[in-house]
Amino acid sequence: MERALYKELINWKNNRKRKPLLLQGARQVGKTYLVNQLGNAEYSNYIHLNFEQNPDLASLFRGELDPRKIVDNIGLYLGQKVRADDTLIFFDEIQVVPEVLTSLKYFNEQADEYHIIAAGSLLGVSVGKRSSFPVGNVNFLTLYPMSFVEYLSAIGEALLLEHLMTLIKAEALPDVIHEKLLQYLKMYLFLGGMPEVLQDHINNSDIGSVRKIQYDILEAYQRDFSKYTDRNQAIKTSELWNSIPRQLARENKKFKYSEVRKNARAITFEQTTEWLKKAGLIHMVYNLSNPKIPLKGYADQSKFKIYMHDTGLLAAMLNITSDLIIDPTRIFSEYNGAFIENYVAQELISYGNKDLFYWTSRSDAEVDFLLQYKNQVIPVEVKSGTSRNIKSLRSYENKYNPEVLFRISPRNLMQSGNFINFPLYACFLTKAFLKDNQH
Repeated sequence: MERALYKELINWKNNRKRKPLLLQGARQVGKTYLVNQLGNAEYSNYIHLNFEQNPDLASLFRGELDPRKIVDNIGLYLGQKVRADDTLIFFDEIQVVPEVLTSLKYFNEQADEYHIIAAGSLLGVSVGKRSSFPVGNVNFLTLYPMSFVEYLSAIGEALLLEHLMTLIKAEALPDVIHEKLLQYLKMYLFLGGMPEVLQDHINNSDIGSVRKIQYDILEAYQRDFSKYTDRNQAIKTSELWNSIPRQLARENKKFKYSEVRKNARAITFEQTTEWLKKAGLIHMVYNLSNPKIPLKGYADQSKFKIYMHDTGLLAAMLNITSDLIIDPTRIFSEYNGAFIENYVAQELISYGNKDLFYWTSRSDAEVDFLLQYKNQVIPVEVKSGTSRNIKSLRSYENKYNPEVLFRISPRNLMQSGNFINFPLYACFLTKAFLKDNQH
């Protein structure tokens, strides 16, 4: 299955100022598969060292971290000479051996001719624990679950996808095409974007098999909670993680620690939310009452929503049944639109919006997401139904006079003045339309 990040890996390979690359992302989003694809297709030689599968490899990084000595020892271990000019060396699951992470500094400073990629299921957590980690000596990329665009590509809808990618005007699609895309989206909401899940569905069209894989992934996450934290922290992580679906199911999706554990305060779970965030398992969307640039500087860190990194896993945790896929609208509105907001959050992040925020007024108005684009703040309202009501957007417009207003809903693509409605399946167009509407 093709991944959009592959092009960025090619750019990294060809960059003369290339540094060792840290590929981040949650467990089972496809990091190893993607690097294997790159190594086998773009290099004459490919070396894959998995430190979780083969703990003995840790001995290669004991003592002095001389990069050329490390490479020589890798060559002795494999029984081949490692050439720098056309060999990719992949250090996989490096969270098991922290010295591998440290060695990347010396590869950059002393042996930058080597092409090095490092990845780990909890790499964000590992980096966070090492405050002295030399960030300036590495490049970073993050792989997320497959987006809806990648899903369309995987199921063979290349022509339909090509048409969507070239839209430059907010003109409605033919109804039959619009409905077809909404049907695909309903299936995607249920499946999510974990590559193993999507591949199994493509191969077997067995919903029961898909759900079992989702449960297996969730179980693997639970094991990680215990494996990479102490017992007390593991319990708190599990409690918070399991509370996310029911918190999203509430009308007001603002996250409350008291819903995790009775009378709990922020200080009890702050470390937990940070762990889950760095593990790539959650997206935190912070509140803004005053949307000034830079948005991050005006965010209220005490008020936020938490979305999961994958709608399919959210569906599994909520035990959503597959009959919702064939219902015309029910999966969109199920659990107070939790799926839709969660889906939009992960789509916006996967298309380059690193930080997300939402806005509330002193009255009842609330805008689901605020995007920062250059010197603009763009309000984005998400609707799970086909209502034309944009009361909160208009309230925001009256206060701050933004250049454009965005709504993401099941309705077709359309524009009226400075207001644009994007269909749910075309979240990626928000960024393209901002570029095209610059004055």
